[in-house]
Amino acid sequence: MDRIYIIEDDENIRNLLQIALEGFGYQAESFETAEEGLARMKEEPPSLAIFDWMLPGMDGIQAIKEVRRTEGLKNLPVMVLTAREKELDKVVGLDCGADDYMVKPFGVLELSARVRSLLRRSRREDRSDELAFDGIRVDRRTREVNSGGRPVELTLKEYELLMYLLENCSRVVTRDELLNRIWGYGYDGETRTLDMHIRTLRQKLGADGGACIRTVRGVGYRMVKPETGEKTNA
Repeated sequence: MDRIYIIEDDENIRNLLQIALEGFGYQAESFETAEEGLARMKEEPPSLAIFDWMLPGMDGIQAIKEVRRTEGLKNLPVMVLTAREKELDKVVGLDCGADDYMVKPFGVLELSARVRSLLRRSRREDRSDELAFDGIRVDRRTREVNSGGRPVELTLKEYELLMYLLENCSRVVTRDELLNRIWGYGYDGETRTLDMHIRTLRQKLGADGGACIRTVRGVGYRMVKPETGEKTNA
């Protein structure tokens, strides 16, 4: 699960961000000062950090510069979330090393979309030949799939479905999104097709691998660790 650190001195906004991000399936931690956030980052780097500009003590711009100078954090995706909306402010924020700049007040759906975009970009840059989740292993070069140490033979659609779920394992993937991505935009066929593919994919991955694919009722699917005890029924 992707971990996001929020560095924001306004308690109401800090709490709103944390609740919103956790609602979208991320693990979120929040800090009132840049110093606290940076200390935590050096202890355990997050997947992404969101900085307010105006902070007590070290401001967000200086903190981002510190991130870019720190070994192990140099490539960390960083967003500035601030009330400063002038064009020059945006230039300063991006030039200091931020990957994105968002102005308050903000909508949580747009925030979520921007976070997903930054995480996707980061994963593409760090993309390796192997994709793994718990006991599931996929070799991108050969399209070989292993679950629990044994080879798994998948059809093309099953493979594409598994890959999309793995590549977006930090969040819930909606049914419409999967139908559009795997079967094509504008797909108007039988929606039970997706359910059948999910069911077959779970069976082929075995008890442990199949348990990683959780049904989020009324929404879609999400990858989870089997030990969480969350139900995976279609």
